[in-house]
Amino acid sequence: MKRLFLFAMVLCGTMTTTAQDKQLFDDNWQFTRNGKTTNVNLPHDWDIYEGPNSGKGATGTGGGWFEGGKGEYRKTFKTPNADITKLHFEGVYQKAEVFVNGQKAGQHGYGYTPFTIDVTNYLNKDKKLSNELVVKVNNSEQPNCRWYSGSGIYRHVWLETMPALHIAENGIVVKTPVVSEKEAEVSIPVNVNNASQADRQLDAIEVTFNEGSFKMAPQTSHILKQYFEHGYTMHKASSLTVDFHFTIANPHLWSPEDPHLYEAIVKLKSEGRIIGEQRVKFGIRSFSFDAEKGFVLNGKKVLINGACVHHDDGVLGAMAFDAAEVRKVKQMKEAGFNLIRTSHNPTTRAFLDACDSIGMLVIDEAFDGWRTQKNPYDYSTLIDSCYQEDIHAMVKRDLNHPSVISWSIGNEVIERKDIRVVYTARQMKKAILEIDNTRPVTEALCAWDRDWEIYDPHAEVLDVVGYNYMIFKHASDHKRDPKRVIWQTESYPRDAFRNWEVANDFPYVVGDIVWTGLDYLGESGIGRNYYKGEREGESWIKGGQPEWHGAPCGDVDITGWRKPISHYREMLWNKDTPLYMAVKEPNGYHGEIKTTMWSVWPTWESWTWPGWEGKPIEVEVYTKEPEVKLYLNDQLVGTKKVSRETEFKAVFTVNYEPGVLKAVSTSSTSLLQTAGEPAKLRLTPDKKIMTADGQDLTFVTIEVVDKDGHVCPDAVIPCEAFVKGQGTLLSFASADLKDTEPYTTPRVKTWKGRALLVVRSTHKKGNTQISIKSSLPTASLTIKTK
Repeated sequence: MKRLFLFAMVLCGTMTTTAQDKQLFDDNWQFTRNGKTTNVNLPHDWDIYEGPNSGKGATGTGGGWFEGGKGEYRKTFKTPNADITKLHFEGVYQKAEVFVNGQKAGQHGYGYTPFTIDVTNYLNKDKKLSNELVVKVNNSEQPNCRWYSGSGIYRHVWLETMPALHIAENGIVVKTPVVSEKEAEVSIPVNVNNASQADRQLDAIEVTFNEGSFKMAPQTSHILKQYFEHGYTMHKASSLTVDFHFTIANPHLWSPEDPHLYEAIVKLKSEGRIIGEQRVKFGIRSFSFDAEKGFVLNGKKVLINGACVHHDDGVLGAMAFDAAEVRKVKQMKEAGFNLIRTSHNPTTRAFLDACDSIGMLVIDEAFDGWRTQKNPYDYSTLIDSCYQEDIHAMVKRDLNHPSVISWSIGNEVIERKDIRVVYTARQMKKAILEIDNTRPVTEALCAWDRDWEIYDPHAEVLDVVGYNYMIFKHASDHKRDPKRVIWQTESYPRDAFRNWEVANDFPYVVGDIVWTGLDYLGESGIGRNYYKGEREGESWIKGGQPEWHGAPCGDVDITGWRKPISHYREMLWNKDTPLYMAVKEPNGYHGEIKTTMWSVWPTWESWTWPGWEGKPIEVEVYTKEPEVKLYLNDQLVGTKKVSRETEFKAVFTVNYEPGVLKAVSTSSTSLLQTAGEPAKLRLTPDKKIMTADGQDLTFVTIEVVDKDGHVCPDAVIPCEAFVKGQGTLLSFASADLKDTEPYTTPRVKTWKGRALLVVRSTHKKGNTQISIKSSLPTASLTIKTK
């Protein structure tokens, strides 16, 4: 098997068009469920509106006890003035059937891949008449997923119109076979389709580059044209690919630290006019995986500090707003991660666009399981008829994103001990290579017993082998197969130091990817801590964890608060991180603490422990500086040496007394101060201006603070939100994954002194007034919309 991989690729990203048009089709749908019809704008997830039905919801403990079920979306529209009309669905969960004017136009089974349906022949020819579009969604076969899927048209829908002669879907691929600091060889194959039953004339395909965005080689102009003298006749129902080649001198290379993107404009001309134009952002980078050198990006070794991230957006459920997808990537970037694994399904276009522009590497994953079921109605029911279509849909759409450095074909497949699994893996890989051979193929392997080495034939199919919780096998595996490249595709949060140490010391282990970067809905109770007397055991015990509807195993909770483990992990993998201090909850403060496999000890940014005066409490300080001093109320508690031997932690035992706790190193200081009684609510928006497009969001953090502005860490305050003007309330929730109040109601109780309000813009410019009422003084905020 070939073990050395050298890859160079360029992004083909967001596209806009002229004659070949693409319009967002999200507004003004009628949604019917259980005999009730409401007006909705997409993205829409009916589960998150209905809330978890703890212990009873059809999706079970894996799905967060939500209901699933069936729903129907209806919309009317005029027949466009175009030769061809298509509907592009970014994602529908799941088993969607599409009807136009009473006729079935198409269907799609898998809930996580995009699909396009040509509706041209179903439209009314009389453009004065309206067309009726109906999308039936069937998520009633439960359980079908091991985490929260959501239900409905939860991603964008686009209306695509085009002439018969047009640039094909995913018809522009930008790639670079050779990349160095001095120059990059670039090719842009452009695929043109003639979908009519008549010959059409093609005058030219033109690629223009923005002046000043980069320096072309001297022999190449900024405009590349393929002219067809006297015109080129494209025969009926035919296609043509024209490959443009050029060289960029001294390219500005893309990396997570410097995510530079270029732009090209591709134009299609016919009969003397432009009939298609697409703007393509792209980035240039090269990378390789090698057992001796590790992961090398643009000639430099990079350690991968990754996070597994599910598709939901926490308090929004599955509703994939672009602003929420961007926020998710920013959260992971700010937490110090440089890679996200899209566990365990293809993500959204907006998510990958954000990874490209913000600077985040991606493992793009297709499936959770294969032929042997994990749940009765999971992908095992679709695999034989759909796997090739679904893999192609993922790879074709995501092919050109510079953020994507690997394709993943699966995760912890149940049939791993059946030798036929090797054939399935080869078929999955073959489907990827039919579209793209510039990236390695990986898969997350695991063993819940002593059988591990028997998976070698399976691992041999893979270019980079994913280890779920199995990194302790790295040394013996390397001895047996010295060319194997390894990354730990899932790990326990509590093993942060050990996993960093292995990746740091052994080049054939290129990185670690923790489970998980963010708390998420479903897989109820994974990562929980609990107190003696509460329901015992892990999430998968019989009956599950009916009190929970989510998994608190993330480094960041669903309101966006970074837990102490997040700051510790960032310090391990990144240079120049500031000193950070947190306090371990004393055992017995709220009860006898019990931990589970994915949990860490409950640790908080708090020096507020009423009733614990005079009793010992542990304080942790995270740093790579050699020494830390700890002060309590300006009195020196002690000095600790910090090194790799201490796992870059200074741990102090302090008898609690209220006041100010201060940790000091050579270059930085961290403070924790005892909070007083709750005095007011503090509202902090992530932005003060929204775009009036009906899609933009503002995330407002609500904190309970004392008179001096210190967060009250145990404050539980019932609140009600009022949103008026040019914004609507989308969600109001806390990070308490046991709270059964639906996330979309205006009511919530703060948890650990915090909550999160999400406001959606309208299409009108103006102001949005936000008020939060509680037993404390009303807190208000104004957001502009323009």
